[in-house]
Amino acid sequence: MQIFDGIISDRGSKYAVSGGPCASPDEAKAFIKQLCRKKKFAKATHNTWAYMTPEGPVKNDDGETGAGMLMAQMLEREGLMHHIVVVTRWYGGKHLGGDRFRHVQDSVRYYLDHADLG
Repeated sequence: MQIFDGIISDRGSKYAVSGGPCASPDEAKAFIKQLCRKKKFAKATHNTWAYMTPEGPVKNDDGETGAGMLMAQMLEREGLMHHIVVVTRWYGGKHLGGDRFRHVQDSVRYYLDHADLG
């Protein structure tokens, strides 16, 4: 599991991105469970995630409607299969509107650029 914490801060909301190998829905659940063993991540407002399989995307918006599909599309464009990416958001008290999608996209891009995907 690779975690990049504190990568974006906007109007009080804070973002982190994490990821690792994942080949099934059960592995995705186990990954999220392991991530949430860290108290900070368990208290997050959203842990949105996605991973790609040959059959298509598997995703969970966790309250950030549409964010999982955006993440899945980015992973598909990169050709990254069987690797879960989780964008975590701690809500800061002010609505971000459409900026939240830009932050999700920037978080996934950060992960793709900095994580060891091999």
